[in-house]
Amino acid sequence: MTTELIVAGFGGQGVLLFGKFLALSGLKEGKEVVWIPSYGPEMRGGTCNCTVVVSDDPIGSPIIYSPKTVVVMNKPSLAKFGPRVHSDGLLLINSSLIDTTSDRTDIRIETVPANEVAMELGNGKAANMVALGAYVALTNVVEFDTVLNVVEESFQKKKEFLELNLAAVKKGYELAS
Repeated sequence: MTTELIVAGFGGQGVLLFGKFLALSGLKEGKEVVWIPSYGPEMRGGTCNCTVVVSDDPIGSPIIYSPKTVVVMNKPSLAKFGPRVHSDGLLLINSSLIDTTSDRTDIRIETVPANEVAMELGNGKAANMVALGAYVALTNVVEFDTVLNVVEESFQKKKEFLELNLAAVKKGYELAS
């Protein structure tokens, strides 16, 4: 099975970290992975995205124009990447910051109030982890426990953020299950 994903949003929303954690989870499970970050020179506040491919087989090309899934964290990303979702693909929308949806009828559209949930948990910066949990629940691209393990390992040096991020991933998974 091969899963192709683009995650997009403003710089500072953690979209690159979302992709990195997904790629690391795939690696832990012995899968082939590609993670390609892309951002402009303005970093925080500018548009950024990343491409992630997770596969049981060797990956032919890391370049994807029409991914099976797109996760959008803000409205400009929906406008740019929503039309690129492959027919029969998945569009996951952060409904906290995007008050609209796609009019496409050939794809599955799901929403998660990522920022609202993160704020309820104590910090809006964890919205990316809410979206990651929801994405894993909707796609089963990797095992949920693997993602939790990657989050734990990644926040070992920043333990003050560990519980928040674990709770955010779990809540996103729960909301989408």
